[in-house]
Amino acid sequence: MTYTSLMLTLIFVFIPLILSKTLKLGLEKDTLIATVRSIIQLLAVGYVLTFVFESQSFLYIFLMVALMIVAATLNARKKGKAIKGITWKIALTLIVVELVTQGILLGFGIIPATAQYIIPISGMLIGNSMVLSILFLNRFDSEIEASREQIELILSLGGTPKQAVHNQLIQAIRASMIPTIESQKTIGLVQLPGMMSGQIIGGADPIVAVQFQLLIIFALLTTAALSSSLVGFLSYPALFNERMQMIKQNWNKR
Repeated sequence: MTYTSLMLTLIFVFIPLILSKTLKLGLEKDTLIATVRSIIQLLAVGYVLTFVFESQSFLYIFLMVALMIVAATLNARKKGKAIKGITWKIALTLIVVELVTQGILLGFGIIPATAQYIIPISGMLIGNSMVLSILFLNRFDSEIEASREQIELILSLGGTPKQAVHNQLIQAIRASMIPTIESQKTIGLVQLPGMMSGQIIGGADPIVAVQFQLLIIFALLTTAALSSSLVGFLSYPALFNERMQMIKQNWNKR
């Protein structure tokens, strides 16, 4: 793709800007900010990745993955600010997801131990884990608020915090995993995934592209299960004090 062709793709930015202005949606500023940030961030990352790929230094690979985890943690924690220690809990979740998935991929020799494979795959998995953490926190908040009286009743009858929020916790974990599972049911029929499409456009054999895409979607299942479960079981104890009384306030009002 030439820079001229790339400039022409800005037409796709003008269309939502025109619609937002016409329908008075008030999204013009956010759309422009998102566009400018995406251009700057992706170009910067492109140059950084070129340097990292050429160096093949494990130190740079580690720093890139660490940067992804920090950025994802800072973004995801916004949805759970009222939970004590939510930052380290999300960070730990992302680290575990990265260690488990890359441990399997590298340990069994599924992918080579090079920056070209580790960084893009880590980015996809960490990004998905971040989204799932946010989905979980949103749903868990709703479940807790809707069942506050029931939870307090169980506590008053001698139930433990785990028993009091068990149903809400499981429902939130399940709800946050469903989008990943449902999207994989129609993959290849309704949509061609980004990684696969990118490889095909880049000239790769479609079968090879499919193989790598299958690698990603299978890893995403583990990411979904680990992310929701870890954030959930690490977070719920913070909703109660040492006397097993519920102390949680509405997260979205914090």
